[in-house]
Amino acid sequence: MAKKHLKKETASAVIAAVRRGGGEGAPIGETAYRRIRSDIVFGKLPPGQKLTLDRMKEAYNASVSTLREILNRLSSEGFIKAEGAKGFEVMPTSPENLRQVASMRQLLECHALKESFEAGDMEWEGRVVAAHHKLAQIEKRMATGDRSDAEMWKRYDWEFHHALISACGSQVLLDTHAMIYDRYLRYQMIAAVYRGDVASSEHRTLLESALARDWRIAQKTLTTHVQDCVDQMVSGGLIG
Repeated sequence: MAKKHLKKETASAVIAAVRRGGGEGAPIGETAYRRIRSDIVFGKLPPGQKLTLDRMKEAYNASVSTLREILNRLSSEGFIKAEGAKGFEVMPTSPENLRQVASMRQLLECHALKESFEAGDMEWEGRVVAAHHKLAQIEKRMATGDRSDAEMWKRYDWEFHHALISACGSQVLLDTHAMIYDRYLRYQMIAAVYRGDVASSEHRTLLESALARDWRIAQKTLTTHVQDCVDQMVSGGLIG
């Protein structure tokens, strides 16, 4: 399989691929890549699970050589642990690694918020408002106890945070943030963390800060938003 088929995925593309079963019409290698990556991000392939190529052939409809290339790619992205002759396993989780991933997300996103707020135009404002509306609606539904569609919730959460930084002017920054966001999302899905009204309120503050172009308040809110989530996962023993 040509390497050009293993293109970088954003968090929203990963979530969408899960929901549509990998994407109709996509090359076999691309479909397998999306499915394996999504299964790791959403905890369907749990941390530490050994990945046997012969067993994965049928599950993901891909050849051993294609699977090996995919797993090496996922290793470079931090989702797979490659152990030479021992093969591959899903990257284990730990509180220390979670804190490192969260710290990187904060660093990238806080910088991108400042750049985006200073450069954003009316089109950007429209994207932010629309993304927040969708997120707020599903958060209201979840507040009633309906937690039936966690993948849609996280898709809308990603779309809102991505919209906030989408005018930063750096595709490299956006791509790097998307990669780190997926690693952070993996922890959230494994821990099944839900912060309810507190997180919803922080999202509203981020929206208001965007419309006011107040990146300082947005950075402060984002830092609290991420750190409190990490504290809940770690203190609650949700991450092994």
